[in-house]
Amino acid sequence: MSVLVIGEALVDVVHRTDGSVAEHPGGSPANVALGLGRLGRRVDLLTDLGDDARGTVVRSWLAASGARLLPTAGGRRTSTATARLREDGSAAYDFDLAWAPRGDVDPTTYDVVHTGSIAAVLEPGAGTVRDLLERAGETATITYDPNARPAIMGDRAESARRIEALVALSDVVKVSDEDLDWLYPGADPVTVIEEWRQRGPAVVAVTLGADGVVAAGTAGLVEVAGVPTAVVDTVGAGDTFMAALVDGLLELGLEAVASDRLEQVLARAARAAALNVARPGASPPTATELGPISR
Repeated sequence: MSVLVIGEALVDVVHRTDGSVAEHPGGSPANVALGLGRLGRRVDLLTDLGDDARGTVVRSWLAASGARLLPTAGGRRTSTATARLREDGSAAYDFDLAWAPRGDVDPTTYDVVHTGSIAAVLEPGAGTVRDLLERAGETATITYDPNARPAIMGDRAESARRIEALVALSDVVKVSDEDLDWLYPGADPVTVIEEWRQRGPAVVAVTLGADGVVAAGTAGLVEVAGVPTAVVDTVGAGDTFMAALVDGLLELGLEAVASDRLEQVLARAARAAALNVARPGASPPTATELGPISR
């Protein structure tokens, strides 16, 4: 079974609280592709990557984990995200992003098509993303993670409109409580995910950081506790969760994930995120590290 991931690949320039600076390949969709590759899935990434030293690093990083990079237009710089870590390991981001992907891939040849974050709402590439999702909708399962980045997404109301349109095209949606707090200040996250599920998805999950995750599926609400761990930083945690969620979807099928197996899939995804945050940068676990879905 195969996955197409559509979205940004970039380099995270991480400023730590001790004054040190490190660069790590990243980008929310690229992290998801990496995570799926490490879990042994056949995954292609459609992105927009520069022909420069940073682009070479990103290409090697993806290839080492088994994620295949589809041809890009090339000739531009590789995008960056400057992350400034807080004392609790969370990060605030500033972006220097170029995004204009090629649209000449056939999304109907994949079992799952995933997108998210900046690429899904930032023009000119957002139109290409939406077209690909609409083409894939009849044959593939669509997964989506808004992974909101207020620093670059612009007007909140317009971003919410675009995000809601993509939610309606999706079968499985993962969103963080921080995303929802920006999109709908003061709203109850559970109320929002239940409303989003009425727009079309079979599953909508909201991650709550250390407090775990709540998801709305066809059998109702499911809650999974957080996994205690020593946090190095939270870079890539949500993307690692998303990759494990897609992996569970591929293993069990949409119907099972939406109903009787949702709790087991979410618990495994939470374990994956905990393994990621225990080491620096986006570093999802392998299939051996994570283990199978609980029966």
